[in-house]
Amino acid sequence: MAVIAVYSLKGGVGKTTLAVNLAWSAATLSARRTLVWDLDPQSASTFLLGSESKTKDAAQAIFTKDVAAAKLVRHTGIERLDLIAADTSLRGLDHLFHELDKKKRLANLIGDLAKAYERIILDCPPGLTETSEQVMRAADLIVVPVIPSPLSMRAFEEVAGHLGKRGDKAVLMPVLSMVDRRRKLHADAIVRHPDWPVLPMASVIEAMTVRRLPVGAFAGRTAGAKAFAELWQSVERKLAGKR
Repeated sequence: MAVIAVYSLKGGVGKTTLAVNLAWSAATLSARRTLVWDLDPQSASTFLLGSESKTKDAAQAIFTKDVAAAKLVRHTGIERLDLIAADTSLRGLDHLFHELDKKKRLANLIGDLAKAYERIILDCPPGLTETSEQVMRAADLIVVPVIPSPLSMRAFEEVAGHLGKRGDKAVLMPVLSMVDRRRKLHADAIVRHPDWPVLPMASVIEAMTVRRLPVGAFAGRTAGAKAFAELWQSVERKLAGKR
């Protein structure tokens, strides 16, 4: 089992889109038993995977161990792809982690699910917080979407510097997100970072919010779907290289 966190210091960089499409690729293209754990109180992954929160406080109750994580797993309707949904109770998760003072609570909860899944993908809230600290301890690979702008690049460098000081096991994988190759700023970013995977700005990706499906599930032959599939292969190679 491997844990892949999709994380960014900034919001609005395509984090949830990336998490959902990587999860679909893991379950469908690689036929791996896959779980998306939505840790963001905005619950965008939960929405995109066709689910809605049915209870008000269940998402946070996992971390106090009032509810077993396995009891909140839902099937998404996509073969081999399950979900632990987010809800608004996660707004208090940083405070809860601080109160619990359990540095590896998330890692231990993931360990309880290890026999059921080959890939667990965490859709993380933005910011350097108590939750992100838990994620960095739990993840094998942290995928960071970076839009080709100075502020987004600066945010990625801050994350890389922070992770480098910690000495955690996680490998960092930046991905250029929302790229329009016609824009000079975007083209220059590709030249500066030729080894970074590239995800295009595309209307078919934006259509996910209407379809409430990963791109590969409804537009598998498009450039957007192919970009996510290629990225997933890069993720699998990174994970293989860690072993």
